[in-house]
Amino acid sequence: METNLSHSKTKRVMYTLAGLVVIAGIGYGSYFAYATYETLIKTEAELALKTQTSQEALNALQKSLDDITLENENIKSFLTEEQKKNIALEKLKKRNEKKIDTLEKLTTIDPELLKKYSKVFFLSENYNPPQVEDIEEEYKITPEKELQILEDVEPFLHNLLEDANDDGVNLRVISAYRSFDAQMKLKSNYTVTYGSGANQFSADQGYSEHQLGTTVDFGTPEVPGAYMSFEQTTAFTWLQKNAHNYGFILSYPKGNAYYQYEPWHWRFVGEDLAGDLYDDDKTFYELDQREIDEYLIKIFD
Repeated sequence: METNLSHSKTKRVMYTLAGLVVIAGIGYGSYFAYATYETLIKTEAELALKTQTSQEALNALQKSLDDITLENENIKSFLTEEQKKNIALEKLKKRNEKKIDTLEKLTTIDPELLKKYSKVFFLSENYNPPQVEDIEEEYKITPEKELQILEDVEPFLHNLLEDANDDGVNLRVISAYRSFDAQMKLKSNYTVTYGSGANQFSADQGYSEHQLGTTVDFGTPEVPGAYMSFEQTTAFTWLQKNAHNYGFILSYPKGNAYYQYEPWHWRFVGEDLAGDLYDDDKTFYELDQREIDEYLIKIFD
């Protein structure tokens, strides 16, 4: 009997303890759950704050980027305008430099070089080319004879003679620069020999292209003088095809209004004018003088 009672008490104590344990467990679980909840709430709040801060920073960064982009566009626009101004200034500079260069050339180039002589314009006895240079002996019909050409024309003549020689053409110079007095003596001699007929092939002093120092008479070892037979030579054929490339033109072709046909007489007028005359199949003396004068600035280019 006593043993049964003791056993019953033990069970009640155990149940009570178990209940307490369960209650304690429930209480601890509730506390842990609440603490976890608070932590989550706090973390969420911190994350929201950080997110807001980051967004604000991002917005500020975006604004700075937009400001910088706008500033760059303004700078780009400014630079573009400045570049346009610089280009315009550079063009103006080049135009002014060209004008200065043109004026300098016009002050140094002899204005007589492209005038129509041969019974049109007149050169006085005081006119002499600025500077003449000797023609090389190997290119003269008579090596010991002194022949001179305008210094600025000499390189063009030299190249012409060199290239003709390279092509197997024995082109030689018979006559070149002649002074006013030399032309007067030559014309006087022709007049004594041919009378008034000399006017058909010889210019009076002051009207000869030779006085300019830009004109030469060509021949060959086989035709060593100013003869019509020069027209039948390979040298003349070569000149017809190539002389313009070196700035030389045939002054008195067939049918000209000044002198008889002179296949040997060639005048330097510059590569530009000579080339245009060749391309257009025109002659020097049929052009208007004002049109010719436009080529003066480029005569030695």
